[in-house]
Amino acid sequence: MEHSMRIDSSEPVNNNLDALFETYGDMVYRLALVRTKNVADAEDVVQEVFLRCLKHNPVFQSAEHQKAWLIKVALNCSKTLLGSAFRRHSVPEDAMGELSSEDETPDSTVYDAVLKLPEKYRTAIHLYYYEDYSVKEIAAAMRATESTVKSWLHRARGMLKEMLGGDYEV
Repeated sequence: MEHSMRIDSSEPVNNNLDALFETYGDMVYRLALVRTKNVADAEDVVQEVFLRCLKHNPVFQSAEHQKAWLIKVALNCSKTLLGSAFRRHSVPEDAMGELSSEDETPDSTVYDAVLKLPEKYRTAIHLYYYEDYSVKEIAAAMRATESTVKSWLHRARGMLKEMLGGDYEV
């Protein structure tokens, strides 16, 4: 898979699935959770991402390439899950399992607000603030222009500021 994300060939690359899961499993889960807003669906996405890794056995040029590949696959798997006919026609969204207070989140108040954002905004916010991706990297992963990503981040910050009131600096 070709992408325009930065690649540092000096980083060691470990293609062992257990090592990949140990290193990136939590990141893939958090991203899937932000996208699906549902614990069970996020777990399904994580499983699918690592099954695809096992099936395709991609050759990674660097650790950053591994991370970018896993993020892209997680975004695609989440999108596929959210767009599936089964999901659209079988279970109302409010009847699905929601995040519990026991879920590990950095700041549950802010994270809850992030989860209320529209999908593209919450994904951009998550990649930018939680995964430390640059605007350029987010644009590549989400197949958008840099100016679009900047706009999403700006709008999302405005929405978060409105949702959280003056209690938090965004």
